[in-house]
Amino acid sequence: MKFLLAFSGTRGDAEIGVAVGRELLRRGHDVRMAVSPDLVDFAESAGMSAVAYGQRAKVIQARDFGLHVYQNFPHALWRAKDLTRAWREYREFVSRYWVDTTATLMSLAEGCDVLVTGLLFEDGAANVAEYHGVPLATFHYSPVRPNGRMIGSLPAPLGRAALTALEWSARVVFGKFENEQRRELGLPKASGPATRRITDRGALEIQAYEEVCFPGLAVEWAKRSRQRPFVGTITLELATDADDDVESWIAAGPKPICFAFGSMSVESATTMIAMISSSCAQLGERALICSGTTDFSDVPHHDHVKVVGLVNYATIFPACRAVVHHGGSGTVAAVLRAGVPQVILWSAPDRQMWGAVVKRLGVGTARRFSGTTRESMVTDLRIALEPARIARAQDISKRTTKPNESVAAAADSLEHFAQLTQGRT
Repeated sequence: MKFLLAFSGTRGDAEIGVAVGRELLRRGHDVRMAVSPDLVDFAESAGMSAVAYGQRAKVIQARDFGLHVYQNFPHALWRAKDLTRAWREYREFVSRYWVDTTATLMSLAEGCDVLVTGLLFEDGAANVAEYHGVPLATFHYSPVRPNGRMIGSLPAPLGRAALTALEWSARVVFGKFENEQRRELGLPKASGPATRRITDRGALEIQAYEEVCFPGLAVEWAKRSRQRPFVGTITLELATDADDDVESWIAAGPKPICFAFGSMSVESATTMIAMISSSCAQLGERALICSGTTDFSDVPHHDHVKVVGLVNYATIFPACRAVVHHGGSGTVAAVLRAGVPQVILWSAPDRQMWGAVVKRLGVGTARRFSGTTRESMVTDLRIALEPARIARAQDISKRTTKPNESVAAAADSLEHFAQLTQGRT
């Protein structure tokens, strides 16, 4: 079988594609890989041959207009001039993004048996798949299709209605770009949300997150169980050059609290280091800071604080007391698997949702990143380190999937889907 795996976005998006791609290669399939330009080296270092696809991951993050408004709400609404300029720049960026990404997919998708993608540009990829008559498979990192379980604070009918409204609002924002793409491809004009067409055309919608986070969802979607298989969180768990040094530092003293920033940009590294250092000092804790995309190299460090770059979450998190992080779906799952409590400092709607999940599960707490202070960090860490939450985190870890099982289940689903749809248009 010939699989095209096209994953635009951040390192977390690419990692899912690379993990599944490697398994499909191991099983003897022909696999083509496309990732954001600044993640090609990452994909190749993990054993995949990859081509550049769309915009650089850092550019995509910087150009997220919705995130800009969300982070600065409600103040952004009063700066009409700035808001208008930001919206204009965002539309220009998205227009170029759709053109560039479509061109890459058009050349790669011809002749493949299944086009596999993630959430970012899922709608555009669906149109390319429709043009070529190729089945589409997409990975979801949270239950994005309308359901009554994702927004736990709302009754099921209201939660479903809210997600349905979100589908239509996405059409308002991206409908123009999609219809321009469909016109260029000679496809009929879209008449409803792209997500509806993707589902109605029989795409495989792989649910790549921990089912335990959304109790009752599998039952709600039971009629679509073959179309929406739950496989668990997918990750590579790659070792890094820093792992041995970090493990030695951890072993030399009490277990630390880990601060993992991932793709979250920290405006002032100096302020953040000072906040973490003083908070942990007050609590008598050591701090391990995994800097992610933030440069902490020129910031004064303290004896009870260690700063590193990338580490293998699978080995480092279980050796820590708790983990404070940005709320990315992959990091949430890594902490759940590690069996330690967590504090989410969120700055985007999807990460706010994961914060609510963590609270609902009783394994930690969460708050908006922009509202974090030294005092709030001390409070949140005390909450996370309560014995009941530590015990709950250990219990939940036993109900999460193992990474190798998740990858195997995803590959099984893709193989079955390819065989089932072979010959269809």
